[in-house]
Amino acid sequence: MKLMAELGFTVSESLPSPRTMSNQTLVTEFILQGFSEHPKYQIFLFCSFLSLYCMALTGNALIIVAISFNPALHTPMYFFLFNLATMDIICTSTIMPKTLAGLMLEKNFISFRGCMAQLYFLTWSASSELLLLTVMAYDRYVAICHPLHYSTMMSQAFCSVLAAAVWAICAFNSAIHTGLMVRLKFCGPNVITHFFCEIPPLLRLSCSSTYVNNVMTTLADAFYGIVNFLMTIVSYGFIISSILRMRSSEGKQKAFSTCSSHLIVVCMYYTAVFYAYISPVSGYSAEKSKVAGVLYTIASPTLNPLIYTLRNMEVKASLRKLVPFFKN
Repeated sequence: MKLMAELGFTVSESLPSPRTMSNQTLVTEFILQGFSEHPKYQIFLFCSFLSLYCMALTGNALIIVAISFNPALHTPMYFFLFNLATMDIICTSTIMPKTLAGLMLEKNFISFRGCMAQLYFLTWSASSELLLLTVMAYDRYVAICHPLHYSTMMSQAFCSVLAAAVWAICAFNSAIHTGLMVRLKFCGPNVITHFFCEIPPLLRLSCSSTYVNNVMTTLADAFYGIVNFLMTIVSYGFIISSILRMRSSEGKQKAFSTCSSHLIVVCMYYTAVFYAYISPVSGYSAEKSKVAGVLYTIASPTLNPLIYTLRNMEVKASLRKLVPFFKN
């Protein structure tokens, strides 16, 4: 009994309730496995993740500040970049504090409610980023393929509607998945084979039917991972075709430079998604999922500001005005 209590189980010792039956246990908290299978690397991982987390927060915060205070950057492309930076901060801040704490503790406990909250915000921010990358691809398509109609097609009101739709759709999607997860029963074991709460490993721990969860997860994977990817590919197909038809080499170079940063981010993010998540839950691999998790929860939010600023003279010029450090 004492051992079960230490592992996060609550034993029903009274009359049955709607959530418990006689001699049945229910999980009240989980243990995040993290990287405990590699104890000799934990100090190295802690220092690496802490450095990357600080860089991600600083880089994305600087992009938000630069776009907010420079009227010259109040254009659709930078408006969507502002949203992307905000999503990156939410995504990495949902995961990294708990991960860093776990690397310093023998066992990394997380309450059931804390796990559900982490699941909600992670699903919200990660799915929003995938959807926003598709919107940004469409923005680049209009800018390059229909430059004369760009200001009309990508008006401020239309861009605001697109951004609001991305946030709202993904918030609703996340609420569905989290709600479906809350209704499940977890009777034990309670060790999540990941460094954060994620749908596939949680479903493997449930002692009740996960059929509806699996169906909804498959539909979400199809929409966010496949449909969005195909829409992005179609946009870039038109973009590349339009660039190749340009007669001026200078025009080709300028057109390509406006979308190359976004294309790099798209390739990086979808690589992580396809590597681990576009597969049945039964084929879930903890190691693959951890690698992909590192890529999109810490590597991507860290690299995105570098990719967009190093290849963008307007953002760098704005940062030089705001932060004296960048003048050198």
